[in-house]
Amino acid sequence: MYAFDIATDDKPALYRDVLSAIDAVTAGEPDAIANMANAAAVLWQYLPDLNWAGFYRNVGGELVLGPFQGQAACIRIPFGKGVCGTAAETHATQLVDDVLAFPGHIACDAASRSELVVPIVDGDRVVAVIDLDSPSPSRFDAEDAAGLERLAKMLTDRVNR
Repeated sequence: MYAFDIATDDKPALYRDVLSAIDAVTAGEPDAIANMANAAAVLWQYLPDLNWAGFYRNVGGELVLGPFQGQAACIRIPFGKGVCGTAAETHATQLVDDVLAFPGHIACDAASRSELVVPIVDGDRVVAVIDLDSPSPSRFDAEDAAGLERLAKMLTDRVNR
């Protein structure tokens, strides 16, 4: 069992500690699904005000639900559709203050109001996306995006097996 002492009152420290915890539970583990599962669990446990945290994997050129924490979710998302599909197609982080205003938003959970999606890219291929949803509008900011982008870089080799 893992136990981490993670400070939640200072966002830079929070992400430093969360990344350190995820590093500890994924380093040396060759199974991509196990690594995504533990990463999703740490994100869910320590990031405040989430209603979904997890991964969608690139399987045959579409996003397929991977390990997550939260309510049951959409299983398949085409590249270019919704926030996750847009992140996968553009290889760019999507920081959405109000998902109701995002063209083509896919409402897997009607309670979600804001979303942050970061692609995990290996060369020119999207391996997966990290997806965080919140019931609060404007929950995520540039510090959250930067923290998850550092996580995506760290996980590239650990979820690409």
